[in-house]
Amino acid sequence: MSAPGDDPARPAPEPPASGAASGLTRFHQLPLRSRLALLIAVAVAFAVALSAAACWLITRDRLTEQLDTSLSTVEVNSDYVQAISARCAGSPLNVRFQPTPYTIQLVSPSGYVCTSPNKASIPAQRVDQAVADGRLASAVHTTKDENGASMRVSTVPYRGPIADAQGNRLAISVAAPMDQVTDPLNQLALVLLVVAGVGVLGAATAGLWVARAALKPVDRLTAAVEHVARTQDLTIRIPTDGEDEIARLSRSFNAMTAALAASRDLQQQLIADAGHELRTPLTSLRTNIDLLERSERSGRPIPAADKEALLTSVKAQMGELAALIGDLQVLSRTPETGAGGASDLRVVALHDTVGTALERARLRGPSLTITAELAPWYVRAEPAALERAVVNLLDNAVKFSPSGGTVEVRLAGGALTVRDHGPGIPSDELPHVFERFWRSPSARSLPGSGLGLSIVARTAEQSGGGVRLRNASGGGTEALLTLPGAATPPPDVPAGAAGTAGAAGAADRSAAPGEAGKDGTPGQPGEPGEPEA
Repeated sequence: MSAPGDDPARPAPEPPASGAASGLTRFHQLPLRSRLALLIAVAVAFAVALSAAACWLITRDRLTEQLDTSLSTVEVNSDYVQAISARCAGSPLNVRFQPTPYTIQLVSPSGYVCTSPNKASIPAQRVDQAVADGRLASAVHTTKDENGASMRVSTVPYRGPIADAQGNRLAISVAAPMDQVTDPLNQLALVLLVVAGVGVLGAATAGLWVARAALKPVDRLTAAVEHVARTQDLTIRIPTDGEDEIARLSRSFNAMTAALAASRDLQQQLIADAGHELRTPLTSLRTNIDLLERSERSGRPIPAADKEALLTSVKAQMGELAALIGDLQVLSRTPETGAGGASDLRVVALHDTVGTALERARLRGPSLTITAELAPWYVRAEPAALERAVVNLLDNAVKFSPSGGTVEVRLAGGALTVRDHGPGIPSDELPHVFERFWRSPSARSLPGSGLGLSIVARTAEQSGGGVRLRNASGGGTEALLTLPGAATPPPDVPAGAAGTAGAAGAADRSAAPGEAGKDGTPGQPGEPGEPEA
């Protein structure tokens, strides 16, 4: 049970972080250049420590080896050994011992030692006893004398006539202080420590300098990103030099800001153009509705013919608005989404889609002769978008063909050609025909929003193809839509299913005849003018 006043919903306090976790957290909170400098210093310190340890160990082994060699070369004559033995037996000989840096002592198999005068005794070790009783040929080891000084001892059998009280043979040990090894090693350790400290400090300083120099491009990139986030200025560019990762990142950033700037400009242009295009039908709608309202309010009825004309005009303007909004929705879709908001790419029989569009085109241009030569061609595309693009091309040809003219349609090898015999397009206007809301000056009096050919170009691009317009020889305009595909459907899609899918997908999304012309607005054959985009 909880104590009174405890909140059962309150979470239990988290245990404090361990020292390692806390240190790692603080490390990640450091600036990047500080982390780089610290990592370089640690790496150098580790390498220097390994090198210093290896140097110290090798030097210790060499000094110890030299000391062992010097001990093995010491020769003790028999007279010296007899004098030491007699001194230890209590009957010293009248012999003067010369000073020597070595400690010489006799060792019996039982462990008794007899040491040269003026030297501290060194306790016999088992290896010394083993040499004395003949079990070992020699022994070298480090031990301490009775004063606690570290000694290096070399023991060999004694071949002379002297033996211990029991008649056992003896061994003779020659020892020297280990100071001649440890003192140089201590000095070397101090030197290595100083050198290592200076090296690590220098490495840390150099690492910090290198990190600052290496991260200058990153600093520039960071400043540019912060500037864009603060001011939304997409015109900023970062100078790039070289081919390293930072230069590639800077170029990618420049490309990203350029793409964002272009996208924003297009968006603003689209909004401005859409507002401009919407203003005309809205103004006309308002005027017509005001006339109808004034007539009802004043009690003066408008003649039936005029009222019918006003209502027809209102209906047509509402159709223009609906078509314009529909075209804007098509252009606003991303390449990855279809009409249903999800990927809708499928294998479509292009020849069936063109056939369906031809039926609509013949209804819109009853006075025209439309010839068609269609070879089978299967493409991967969104059915509704593909049919709309084909319908726009055919409506464009019908709209600008003279009454009684001919429209020629041909599909072969993935190339759809639509040829009309209208007035054609001036050469200086050809580069603009696929721009959004662009309309030829001579065609601005005709219905349309200027989005039809933009939809065609977008659909072709999303399907991996292309579209272009050119003036045909003998007059008129020729549109060429090319789409990658094959003359036969893929093995997993039967020919009948592909054709049905394309036609059904298009029919479900197509408008009734007369709802939309080239740009989704009504178009009548026989009207002169230029194609609009």
